[in-house]
Amino acid sequence: MMKRGRVVMHRCAVGGVEATVADTAQSFARHSHDRFGVGVVLRGAQRSASGCGPVEARAGDVITVNPGEVHDGAPLDERGRAWRMLYIEPALMHDVAYEFDAPSPTRMELERPVLRDARFAGLFTRAFAAVVEEGASLDSLAREEVLFGLLADLVRRHTTVRVRQGARALTRGPADVMTRVRARIDDDPAAAVTLACLAAEAGLTRFQLLREFARATGLPPHAYQIQRRVALARRLIADGTALADAAAGAGFADQSHMTRAFVRFFGVTPSNYATAVR
Repeated sequence: MMKRGRVVMHRCAVGGVEATVADTAQSFARHSHDRFGVGVVLRGAQRSASGCGPVEARAGDVITVNPGEVHDGAPLDERGRAWRMLYIEPALMHDVAYEFDAPSPTRMELERPVLRDARFAGLFTRAFAAVVEEGASLDSLAREEVLFGLLADLVRRHTTVRVRQGARALTRGPADVMTRVRARIDDDPAAAVTLACLAAEAGLTRFQLLREFARATGLPPHAYQIQRRVALARRLIADGTALADAAAGAGFADQSHMTRAFVRFFGVTPSNYATAVR
């Protein structure tokens, strides 16, 4: 638990994203950022200036700021407030808008400085955990899926752009495309792949890939990859491979990561399975 009275920057595992955690009664002078900012108030409440005029935000509210938007911030009482923020390079936001064929995506702005949106707050909590240090055990595909889910929801529901729900017709049949993507994962489950890489190889946007892959397999790409990694680890263990080596060979971050996934799928630990089959 962070001590009150502090603002801390966290290292991020995703380029173009900065993370801040604050728990403070400090008042901040008027200033602006060169990135889109989105966060959630965890405790207390604050009043701030914004491009829409004075606003108040309380625990559970989503707070946002546009690049160049002048704002400040002061607690509503002496207890202060706590919040988490992600600051996102405009290029990342514009890329997501492009994928939805949004008109003039580089002119996009966040519509409201305070949102009461429990669904989005949940997406933010997952994304924050994935991109900061506490998500270090996640691989690139997992982090990218979660972050893209957050940004896609933000762009589609809370910005000035009006995206086209169809977003680019597929140039090949969905079944053929998904067969190709699944084969990429099946052929080498341990390989590190990204959502952007899979989408580019299939000739799809990331949104199209997530949608069509889930339709074809019932799972998002990372969950499918973990399933294939667990199957590979099972084969390696059955062949007599040491548990730590099986974890590395199947693409897991470490043995404990493999153990958690193994238990979820099979209900037993890798060591229990090794004892049973050897």
